[in-house]
Amino acid sequence: MGKRLLLIAAAAVLVASPALAEKKTLAVVVKGLDNPFFSVLGSGCAKWNSENPDSEYECLYTGPALSSDEAGEVQLVADLIAKGVAGIAISPSNAPAMAAMLREKAPTMPIMTIDADLQSEDRELRKTYLGTKNTEMGVKMAQHLMGLKPEGGTVCLQLGNVAANNINERAAGFRDTIAGAEGIERLTGQNGWTEIDGCPVFTNDDIATANQQLADVTAANPDLDAFILVGGWAQFGPEAYAATTTQLEPRLKANDLIIIAGDTLPPQMDALKAGHSHAQVGQRPFEMGYRAPTVLIDLINGKAVDDPLYTGLDECTQETADSCLAK
Repeated sequence: MGKRLLLIAAAAVLVASPALAEKKTLAVVVKGLDNPFFSVLGSGCAKWNSENPDSEYECLYTGPALSSDEAGEVQLVADLIAKGVAGIAISPSNAPAMAAMLREKAPTMPIMTIDADLQSEDRELRKTYLGTKNTEMGVKMAQHLMGLKPEGGTVCLQLGNVAANNINERAAGFRDTIAGAEGIERLTGQNGWTEIDGCPVFTNDDIATANQQLADVTAANPDLDAFILVGGWAQFGPEAYAATTTQLEPRLKANDLIIIAGDTLPPQMDALKAGHSHAQVGQRPFEMGYRAPTVLIDLINGKAVDDPLYTGLDECTQETADSCLAK
């Protein structure tokens, strides 16, 4: 019994050892922990930790509990700044609000953005952006739709938070491409495409809201030609999404109604293979989370880092669903 107590005491000392306590924090702050897209990003952060056990740094994946809590995310970053963490990678839900806080706090540690950027006029507040080229993501969505509906038609865009820079860039890329002109704020017949009344709809990154919007819009507009999930929100609730799209199956199979969505998480690829979407334009969240700590360390050490750092896209259709994802 004495030896056992001695071993327990030794283990306790090891857990509380200075070497472990002195790890410096590299914080990766996402819009919300309720979003499965960010869970994949967090897995990248965890993978970095597992591969770098002897590093003086540790990747901390964090964010508000709910993606709708924009103020909570801003406060969380402010608290991390006050604690003096070594570096922070932020996916800002409300880009202007996050920028205003950064201007006020003037952090001394490196700040970068990940997945979503600050608005162009605020980008001097961060060192670099790591993630998707969001305008290009919107371009690819438009290209897939034009290939499926070359004569045009009616469309509804489903967006996220009103002030999310990444989502707004995707919408701009989509509209400009499908209209064949730059600076299009709303489609009103350009190249045969018109946004219906009541759209775009904003999910505020809430999965249940996204699925209700999909059901409501398609029910109220039985002749709608296209529904574009600029992010994957509705598909992140696979049961609710399947319930709605199963009812729409005849129209989907006949290409009367086209659904194109952002992201390529497993339940989304299942929906694509089931014929419940026509194309998925996927980001690479694991790569974002995995690379962020290394980029932050480079910034801490004063190394030159490119701005932006793009992680690429995957384009998947029903025909390529088994081979389209980057390995």
